[in-house]
Amino acid sequence: MKTFKKLCILSIVIFIALAAGLNIFLIRDENHTNGIYRVEAKRLTDELNETGSYDLSKYPHIKGVYTGDDLYKSNEQYLIIESNGKLYRVEYEIKNEHSSIFILNCVLGIFFILTALLFLYIRRHIILPFGRINSVPQELAKGNLTIEIPEEKSRFFGKFTWGVNLLRESIENNRKKEVTMQRDKKLLLLSLSHDIKTPLSAIKLNAKALAKGLYKDEEKRLAAAESINKRADEIENFVSEITKAASEDFMNFEVEIGEEFLSHTIEKIYARYAPQLAVTGTEFKINKYNDCILSCDPDRLAECLQNLIENAIKYSDGRRIELKFDKMDGCELITVSNTGCTLETKELPQIFESFHRGGNADNIQGNGLGLFICKRLMSLMNGEIYADIVDECFEITLVVRLA
Repeated sequence: MKTFKKLCILSIVIFIALAAGLNIFLIRDENHTNGIYRVEAKRLTDELNETGSYDLSKYPHIKGVYTGDDLYKSNEQYLIIESNGKLYRVEYEIKNEHSSIFILNCVLGIFFILTALLFLYIRRHIILPFGRINSVPQELAKGNLTIEIPEEKSRFFGKFTWGVNLLRESIENNRKKEVTMQRDKKLLLLSLSHDIKTPLSAIKLNAKALAKGLYKDEEKRLAAAESINKRADEIENFVSEITKAASEDFMNFEVEIGEEFLSHTIEKIYARYAPQLAVTGTEFKINKYNDCILSCDPDRLAECLQNLIENAIKYSDGRRIELKFDKMDGCELITVSNTGCTLETKELPQIFESFHRGGNADNIQGNGLGLFICKRLMSLMNGEIYADIVDECFEITLVVRLA
């Protein structure tokens, strides 16, 4: 706000200085122009002295020359000159520049008023609304989700404040889900821990009895061994439940099936990655396709394509990334292909597992969740995803249903 005020004051000072300078220049120029008739009268006198005649076309500011009885008969501006002992009345015309200066100042005044109104508009509709929401992102970053976000009807910040409100609600909902998830997880772990104690105690008792040779009968020893095996199976089931509960955390995705033009999705992907890949010298090729309407969640589909292209950028040799298209059985097939594949074919079945990283991921940052997330999202959108290696190119295809 202070910077904006300084900018306004500086603009006003510069405008006033320029207007004053221009007025001074015009006034001086007017004085110079108004005095030129004297110069022409002197030249006329010299011409009369030399030739005894004159040519008025040479003197644009002189309207007429009179002598004799007409010497003093005039209501116009004039001056008296003498040539060869004879007096002459020289009528002259002074151009009125005051009207031009007045018009110029009127134009400058209107421009000044429009500039002031523009500054006021910017202050009211941009500076002040921005100042009211300036601290909101910082408060959200600190975890203050109760901060009040003022409603703005301005076309400049209306959508922004609406989006920030949606962001706050999303963060708040995610926090509630996380708290609920942590509570349920803790209850589950406590319950499973309690349930595991019973078979574990039975295993320990049977193991001690076998170790001390308390069972002399072979049949009792076999029964004890079978009991240990049965309890171990129970513990294995409990561990499976724990593993399943942990993996379900990563599968909690929300998908809203709608309709989206294929061209809209591809245009967004191209706009996002074409400049980046051009800088690195990677060819980003998008093959021809027939536009169609897809049945999907547009944001989630775009997320899947972004994950695939990000992987292609990380694991390719930087020569070419290509998007291919095909149709099959009422579905659109979108294939992301990159050159320089170093992944082994035997690893393809595992690449969609959570936290799995291929043998080509050495020294490359990642968590092994990108393709896992893509597979889960495509499944929720009634689609599919699969990968293949063709001519040393890694190809991964999204199968999206047509609307």
